[in-house]
Amino acid sequence: MDPISLSVFARRIAAVCAEMGATLQRAAFSTNIRDRLDFSCAVFDAGGELCAQAAHIPVHLGSMAYAMRGIVGRVDWVPGDVLILNDPFLGGTHLPDVTVVSPWFVGGTRVGFVANRAHHADIGAAAPGSMPIARRLEEEGLVIPPTRLVRGGRPVPGALEAIVGAMGDAQRARGDFAAQIAANRRGLERLAALSAAAGEVTAALAAVNEYGERIARAALGRLPRGSFRFTDRLDDDGLGTRDLPIAAAVTVADGEVHVDFAGSAAQAAGNVNCPLSVAAAAVYYVFRCLMPAGAPDCAGLFRPITVAAPAGSLVNARRPAAVAAGNVETSMRIVDAVLGALAPALPDAIPAASQGTMNNLAMGARGARRWDYYETLGGGMGAGPRGGGLSAVQTHMTNTRNTPIEVLEMTCPVRVRRYQVRRGSGGAGRRRGGDGLVREYEFLEPATVTLLTERRRHAPWGLAGGAPGARGRNLLNGRELPGKVCVEAAPGDRLTLETPGGGGWGRGS
Repeated sequence: MDPISLSVFARRIAAVCAEMGATLQRAAFSTNIRDRLDFSCAVFDAGGELCAQAAHIPVHLGSMAYAMRGIVGRVDWVPGDVLILNDPFLGGTHLPDVTVVSPWFVGGTRVGFVANRAHHADIGAAAPGSMPIARRLEEEGLVIPPTRLVRGGRPVPGALEAIVGAMGDAQRARGDFAAQIAANRRGLERLAALSAAAGEVTAALAAVNEYGERIARAALGRLPRGSFRFTDRLDDDGLGTRDLPIAAAVTVADGEVHVDFAGSAAQAAGNVNCPLSVAAAAVYYVFRCLMPAGAPDCAGLFRPITVAAPAGSLVNARRPAAVAAGNVETSMRIVDAVLGALAPALPDAIPAASQGTMNNLAMGARGARRWDYYETLGGGMGAGPRGGGLSAVQTHMTNTRNTPIEVLEMTCPVRVRRYQVRRGSGGAGRRRGGDGLVREYEFLEPATVTLLTERRRHAPWGLAGGAPGARGRNLLNGRELPGKVCVEAAPGDRLTLETPGGGGWGRGS
């Protein structure tokens, strides 16, 4: 393709992903998808290679390619099919993230796929919010293997009901799955406008990835050659094991990068494990940030990047390891470890550590009134050589919005008493780290609350002489709680989350 046609094609398929996301948001029933935008959308080629994605959730999109490569050859695809899965060990992340896949046909030939992944606050776990402190995958909810919901445009009898039957609010679950199917349908409608002939589409998708690879090799070729190492640590696994190391060795040579996690902690008893797909997504994210902003987000960008991790380790766990927090917390620490390794090589580009946690809050009840709720909270962004960190924002592996107080109070028996910036929590330095936030909830009815949080023991580190950001704190009625805990709250109880600040950069103030 000539450069102009290639650029236009790449932008158009990226716009298709964005429109899929808009459709999913507007059609969804749940707060988690509709208001927090906890979803991602993408287009793949016939072999399951990523060709375009919208700027949604990095941990979803980097790992979704693993799911696609694992299933495209296993299924006898026909036009109108819809497949669903959430298995973390088949390219997923954790059980609440459910992926819906539809094939893209042109003139009877399969040329690619559209897919979206959305977080469901209730995926059938016993603990409300489906983010329990578990030891095994099965304790975290319903495991969905690749399953057809629709075959040739016709719903498969009983397929959807078998899934929503495991969830408390079946009507809401049906609505969210219908929204995911509708998002794929909209994507296919828009892609049909691009489809002149199957051969032309296949060639165009291949050209996008070849272009992405050329950009990546050029960008990586400008990095200093050598091997760089850094070790960071998770606070704990929620079941008594503390200070779990994540060791990253980054080797740069000839426009290629290899990241090896040898020396990282062994698979943990708690749920901080993650499959290799999540570890790879975190690595891809870091190097995507070092590439030109206008580069197409496709598999070609990541071809020169390889990832290795010992099987059975924290970052390449074996089934049936629990993984709920691995997706949301361990992925953040992997980013910190890779950035820490690159900091000496790229002192003018790498920032200090951001808050390093998603501050996961899951809550709800299983009594006469059943409800499930889940959200993540922003914190401080790490400062860098070019400026201070932003305050009270999501960073790195998540890109969700906050839940508006009005929506939370309208849908759950909870009142938000405080929501403010945690002043002074950013690390000092010539460039100051961003501040965290404070969010305080008052319970109006009994509730079970699960917290999966990090940076409560190990503060976000500063760089170039900058000070670390403040550690986070969890409090129930003023009493400090562990970083990972499940507690029962009574009416009138108040839960307060103080999120970490970002690390400072440079000496001085």
